[in-house]
Amino acid sequence: MSPTGKIKAVLVEDEAAAMAALQSYIQKFCPQVQICGTAQNSREAISVLHEIQPELVFLDVEMPFGNAFDVLDACQDLQFETIFVTAFSEYSLKALNQSAAYYLLKPVSIEELILAVTKVQQQLQQQRLFNRNQIIVANARETKPEKQQVILPTLDGFDVVKMEEIVRLKGNGNFTDVFLADGRKKMVCRFLKHFTEILPHPFLRVHKSHVINIHFVKSYHKGTGGYLTLQDGTEVEVSAAYKDQLLEAFR
Repeated sequence: MSPTGKIKAVLVEDEAAAMAALQSYIQKFCPQVQICGTAQNSREAISVLHEIQPELVFLDVEMPFGNAFDVLDACQDLQFETIFVTAFSEYSLKALNQSAAYYLLKPVSIEELILAVTKVQQQLQQQRLFNRNQIIVANARETKPEKQQVILPTLDGFDVVKMEEIVRLKGNGNFTDVFLADGRKKMVCRFLKHFTEILPHPFLRVHKSHVINIHFVKSYHKGTGGYLTLQDGTEVEVSAAYKDQLLEAFR
């Protein structure tokens, strides 16, 4: 996926007007798709697809220097879903129907575009669920908890990170903000309580709104509860109710 969490897509179309119309429709009616590149012929398409490695390609069937099937033949090392875009052609439609492919007839119908993108999105989500099973198996085989991976459900899908990459978590209403060692922040669709139940040592709840990875603690400052300074300079309040538990962890 793209950094925004959207479906990375490339448009391959040799007619400028058709390209402009398709871009406009996607941007307006398919917000889950991010157009990351375009190409106007098969040679250019092969190069762009290998450079961007998209999840979805809108692929014109007939174009200069070859056709859609030549492009797919040259990109067998890549994995992406394809929505073919074609003017009526008995040959192309027969081939596409036999393969149960997604395709759009020119001029493109907005309703058919939305339907095709929705089907592709569902297919991609199923593939990601399969990856979830791979994560479960990998975690079962990993003996060091900090090396295990955790799935973070977000508004756009989900991210997978190793537990050792998580610095701290902060409750944010119905969500949890997860702060990572590389400076990124993820807003996750789970209550903080969810993570207190699934994250093992070295994660420790120090406040009703804060869970920290004790490996990132730089110093503790006394007080009624006191506060922690983390390695990135962040200060995290410690509530009196969790103070003893925190001090015990460092004994």
